[in-house]
Amino acid sequence: MTEADKIAIKTNIERIKAEIDGGKTSPEVTLMLATKTVDTERIAYAVNECGIKAIGENRVQELLDKYEDVKDLPCELHFIGTLQSNKVKYIVGKVDLIHSVDSEKLAKEIDLRAGKLGIVQDILIEINCGKEESKSGIMPEDIYDFFEKISNYSNIRIVGVMTMAPKCENKSDYHNYFSQIYKLFIDICEKKLDNIIEPILSMGMSDSYVQAVMNGSNMVRVGSAVFGKRM
Repeated sequence: MTEADKIAIKTNIERIKAEIDGGKTSPEVTLMLATKTVDTERIAYAVNECGIKAIGENRVQELLDKYEDVKDLPCELHFIGTLQSNKVKYIVGKVDLIHSVDSEKLAKEIDLRAGKLGIVQDILIEINCGKEESKSGIMPEDIYDFFEKISNYSNIRIVGVMTMAPKCENKSDYHNYFSQIYKLFIDICEKKLDNIIEPILSMGMSDSYVQAVMNGSNMVRVGSAVFGKRM
């Protein structure tokens, strides 16, 4: 990693933090770096020198490949990609938070694997805010039934929800999706998450984090806006 790389990463993080602070409606917003295809040297620099407190990997194999180099960094390690049930055993106990729980089958497998390790695994429920067939996630109208189905599992802890908005050419269109999920999130918290002190609402990515924090997001997932476009 060159000095130019370091300057670019630090400058990007400082700019994004300033934009988040200028638009946020939640008291605290976690800037989580999506680190797919990013080498561990650059990840470590972002954490150790730029104050990043959470990183997230999209792919199980890539997470495992990087694990020894990132597990002792002073930050949380999240899994943020689509997770298949047969891959759960590889990451439970290694990650602080699993973002993309979208089926009872997956929740049951996480609960089973966590129970065997004697731990409670924190998870987010994924909501398909755009009702897109190409994306995973629980439909907004089905979210309450889904919470009921998995609420009795003792080795998982639902700490919030996440969503990925459809790609919007006009950035103002993101407000429509994020405001709807924020209202749903508040209702869920009042009914279902009253035992969680600081529930997580994860929404907003490199192209939409400003709009997300304006609509109540307290965790954004940013990758290319910090590290550049992925190869």
